Amino acid sequence: MFKNIATLFRLIAIARVLARHDALAALEEQRLVPGRLAAIAIWSGRRLSKRNVKGRPGQKLAAALTELGPTFIKLGQFLSTRADLLGDQLAADLSHLQDQLPPFDGAEAKKIIESELDGDLDQLFLSFDPTPISAASIAQVHFAETLEGEPVAVKILRPGVEKSFRKDLKLFYSLATLLEKARPSLQRFKLHEVVSTFHDTVRLEMDLRMEAAGACELGDNFKGDFTYDTPDIDWERTAKRVLTMSRIEGISLDDRDALIAAGHDLEEILTTAAAIFFNQVFRDGFFHGDQHPGNMFVGDDGRIVAVDFGIMGRVDKTTRYFLADMLIALLQKDYLKLAQAHVTAGMIPANQSVETFAQALRSVCQPIMGKDLSSFSFAKMLGQMLHLAESFDMIIQPHLLLLQKNMVMAEGISRGLDESLNLWTISQPLVEEWVVKNRGPEARIKEGLSTLTDSIETLPRLITNLETASEMFSQKGLRLHSKTIQDFHQESSGTAKWAFIVAIASFTFSIGFAVNFIFFYS
Repeated sequence: MFKNIATLFRLIAIARVLARHDALAALEEQRLVPGRLAAIAIWSGRRLSKRNVKGRPGQKLAAALTELGPTFIKLGQFLSTRADLLGDQLAADLSHLQDQLPPFDGAEAKKIIESELDGDLDQLFLSFDPTPISAASIAQVHFAETLEGEPVAVKILRPGVEKSFRKDLKLFYSLATLLEKARPSLQRFKLHEVVSTFHDTVRLEMDLRMEAAGACELGDNFKGDFTYDTPDIDWERTAKRVLTMSRIEGISLDDRDALIAAGHDLEEILTTAAAIFFNQVFRDGFFHGDQHPGNMFVGDDGRIVAVDFGIMGRVDKTTRYFLADMLIALLQKDYLKLAQAHVTAGMIPANQSVETFAQALRSVCQPIMGKDLSSFSFAKMLGQMLHLAESFDMIIQPHLLLLQKNMVMAEGISRGLDESLNLWTISQPLVEEWVVKNRGPEARIKEGLSTLTDSIETLPRLITNLETASEMFSQKGLRLHSKTIQDFHQESSGTAKWAFIVAIASFTFSIGFAVNFIFFYS
């Protein structure tokens, strides 16, 4: 199971940290601690447990993950999307996990910059503040000024973080195997896929060139839209471990008092934010994957500015159509149609009763949909829908987790600014317009015509291939490899030989018929 003794000792050390923070209870409640294998670590760790540790189980777990370091902080944030696995309260507590660590030394930051950009710091920047303005698990940010006098923010990867993540990820894969073996019921959660998705996310986040590319793509998608902005990337001063971008200023999106004091209209801000989020997901299929308030600011002119593009999400057209069909079914309160959309998307196995699943969806959605939209909680409905997973063997789609997390974040920001306003109420006209345009009758006819056009475009190639095949057959006959003929004569019974002859005749007739049919109707 574990590749070496060092890994086993690492597991014991982790269990002891969890125990000191009295965080094991949170995992035990969810039956995520394989008792026999972890019993010694749990027992010894609890002897060292801090006395009178206060807080909810999720808050204790968040504290333990913070002590365990960068990989575990990121894992906790990632798992905050898995309310189906951890429960609503535990997932909510982990969503508040602060990605803050003590900064590394400014001299080390200078060394990394010079190594990555192949030059002395004085040749790259007019000034560089050695004290970072923020320090997170993967990187920290310093203010600087370019030789041209432009104020910039320089993001620098934390030294040794890549090696640390590689080591911990090996452990996570081993733990996924261990949990699935100890708790077979967890197999439906695709723990290996969850770890793999987390692996891919972190791997991309640790290449700051990918973050730069994400910022550029997002900026290009909103080119000409003056409600949303992203920092400009200084590519000459950007490498794998260093990212230089224009410095932005603004008020944090969740700072209600400061926004009001600055004269901003909260409803207008929420309307703008709703349109931005909607356009990223549905129009472009490319969205900022970590839209917490610390990454979103409001400029003096009212535009929303984003930072930190290490985590980006993509939603393909098929998934967007699935989400649209879900929204249509919800608005129409057609729970059978909603259930069928889940089956079509592969989220519910075909052996499950669609009608019974529709009834279960009604039990979850009806009480919420029956309320006024201003009090509608997507987060609450989403959490309850995920609780249906266990009884219906729902297959959790890893690629939707990031989108779900950001929808919950968006709702939290909305309610924090003004409880009387609701992001989904504001978004409703945008949703309805997009649905009609992309999933209405005219759109489906257009889609069908597009498919037909694609088929027609391939027809000349089909005709050419059939002509070639017909010509070759008429001139040379059907030619088989000599080894095939030899094997056929040696091994085939009389019946098999006749079946083979009939098959060849049918194949020949089919080619001739197809060619004649095409030429007759062309």
